[in-house]
Amino acid sequence: MTRGFFIAGTDTCVGKTCVSLGLMRALQAQGYAVVGMKPVASGCHAAANGLENDDALRLQQCSSLSVNYTQVNPYAFEPAIAPHLAARINGTNIQVPVIGKNFRELSEGADYIVVEGTGGWLVPINAEQTMQDVALDLGLPVVLVVAIRMGCLNHTLLTAAAIHQSGLRLAGWVANHIDPQCGHLHELVTSLDERLPAALLAEICFARDNGAVEKQAGRMDLAPLLQAS
Repeated sequence: MTRGFFIAGTDTCVGKTCVSLGLMRALQAQGYAVVGMKPVASGCHAAANGLENDDALRLQQCSSLSVNYTQVNPYAFEPAIAPHLAARINGTNIQVPVIGKNFRELSEGADYIVVEGTGGWLVPINAEQTMQDVALDLGLPVVLVVAIRMGCLNHTLLTAAAIHQSGLRLAGWVANHIDPQCGHLHELVTSLDERLPAALLAEICFARDNGAVEKQAGRMDLAPLLQAS
């Protein structure tokens, strides 16, 4: 049985990649072989072998094993828009079984696989399915990255409810203080911690240097996640 985690977010641009990389490094520090995956990525740029996404490249480079980019990111699109719209423009239909095939291939030889979602939990990937369907197909415990800012209580609790209703386990959550101007930060985190049915793994603070944020995320509490896997 593949062990790993699906990294979801309350929205787009909330720090999922930094948390994914931090989690990968934390697991590697415990002696585990870890690979990363970003099944669907928008906002890609042209490279020698096709379109590539910066976040997916970072996951590939952080992986313990040598893995092909197209396995890490089987669906890459140039427009920085919702994946179902980018796929439509490209004439592509995102297929969950294709993602599952690459997931299984990446998992071979790895102790853990960290899969980063795209956008929020219910962002569409095609005419009928969302990122939730990808997470369900992979069957991994979920780590939720929460952007601590105005509106985060509603966004987070709705997302957590959707994860619970899907049948997947919310294994933990990370508070990302993404807005340094937001007031009452402690109260917001405490309010969520009192209401979410999962452990607060880490609080990370805004920084312009992604590496600094990844180091913060790499100090997360692994114990609840290892128990969940």
